[in-house]
Amino acid sequence: MQPLIDHARSFREQSTARPEEFARLAHGQAPQVLFITCSDSRVVPALITGARPGELFELRTAGNIVPPYAGARPTGEAATIEYAVEVLGVTDIVVCGHSHCGAVTALVRDDDLTAVPAVRDWFAHAAARPEGEAQDPTVAEAVKNHLLAQLLRLRSYPCVEARLTAGLVHLHGWFYEVHTGAVQAHDVHSDTFRAL
Repeated sequence: MQPLIDHARSFREQSTARPEEFARLAHGQAPQVLFITCSDSRVVPALITGARPGELFELRTAGNIVPPYAGARPTGEAATIEYAVEVLGVTDIVVCGHSHCGAVTALVRDDDLTAVPAVRDWFAHAAARPEGEAQDPTVAEAVKNHLLAQLLRLRSYPCVEARLTAGLVHLHGWFYEVHTGAVQAHDVHSDTFRAL
């Protein structure tokens, strides 16, 4: 913990050296991208994209799961998506899965999660069990299939569907390799993942 505290202290000093950059943030935010990714500590959206403060609106969930839209029972995830689309007016939404994902590994192997009931119940939102090799430590194929299912799930959100129909928002599926730093994007025309 101490290195994080030390950095937080030095970060304050750095911010006073660039007052105009940080003062601008006090006037609001106008990110262009909603970045939905896993809670995994190895996945750092700003590091992957080079985004500066105010450029990404993030939604992090275990397994980058987008739960089904349920208007009668709002969720924090639905509120984040709706706010990004309707209030902030993001023009792009990225769902980013990653290699070595513990959530997808558990789904593919159909792990017994009775000891962690909240996790088990959250994973029930994942849609169908993703296809892929459980023996593959990267679970790359399964993660890619899983993130495509989450992109489809996003389309069921009324605010996203309306913006897609109007051509005001674009969806992107990314796969991040934690062991190499490489990012692949889903190409809808060929239905394959290609290097960015």
